[in-house]
Amino acid sequence: MLEAKPVSDSIVHMTEMVLPTHINSLNSIFGGTIMSWIDIAAAISAQRHSSRPVVTASIDALNFIAPVYKGWIVNLIASVNFVSNTSMEVGVRVDAENPIKNKKFHTATAYLTFVALGEDGKPTVVPKVQPITDVQKRRFEAAQLRRASRLQLRKSILENS
Repeated sequence: MLEAKPVSDSIVHMTEMVLPTHINSLNSIFGGTIMSWIDIAAAISAQRHSSRPVVTASIDALNFIAPVYKGWIVNLIASVNFVSNTSMEVGVRVDAENPIKNKKFHTATAYLTFVALGEDGKPTVVPKVQPITDVQKRRFEAAQLRRASRLQLRKSILENS
């Protein structure tokens, strides 16, 4: 049995600047660019936790709360919320920062599921996650509910395809 790891071992802080190559015709960032950054931050978090290569299994609904403009800074914080057997839910919070006006905005929150891979390229067991703080415990409980919902949705899709 693998020893559980604290959530703090998986925390990722990632910062990006919105450059001209990232923006659309409205001078705001493409949603796909933020999605890519979310996936990268979450993958690093899952790899830190599992000490294994990981693949993205799913991304829950992603809602953009506020636009992010050219020249702004995007801060992403990711951590493992819950571990099943071979899969991990990683939560990512995205905040934008207007460095000229010194204002910060919550931009998006996303939940991703990653699967750890063994030497054979197949799913492998990963350590459980140990929530310590009240916030981590709340996220752990909420992640269990989201997992149950994901499994039910997957079952429904498979039955109807």
